[in-house]
Amino acid sequence: QVQLVESGGGLVQAGGSRRLSCATSERTFSSYGMGWFRQVPGKEREFVAGISWTAVNTWYADSVKGRFTISRDNAKNTVYLQMNSLKPEDTAVYYCAAGYRLIRSQTVGDYRYWGQGTQVTVSS
Repeated sequence: QVQLVESGGGLVQAGGSRRLSCATSERTFSSYGMGWFRQVPGKEREFVAGISWTAVNTWYADSVKGRFTISRDNAKNTVYLQMNSLKPEDTAVYYCAAGYRLIRSQTVGDYRYWGQGTQVTVSS
């Protein structure tokens, strides 16, 4: 069982930045593709960004391209989501997720392990 813990959420003004972190104690973290998803009440969870286990490949939802950057530090068992130029529509609960050897997937069902989420609220 891979346990994921997100942190870094909070309130930020539109145009501002925020960095989310997702940490795990899983020793095989470097074998997992990682993703960030977000969800607002009444809507389905949507893909935001993903990164392969080698960090060579990254992929993004069109809505965040050029504003968000996903990265990982396998020595620290941590994946990050740097969010810049935030907009009120970015307000959501953000979840990190892990899938073994996953690459280029935007599908919720492809990710086996999930964190509990962290709230990001962008005020206008």
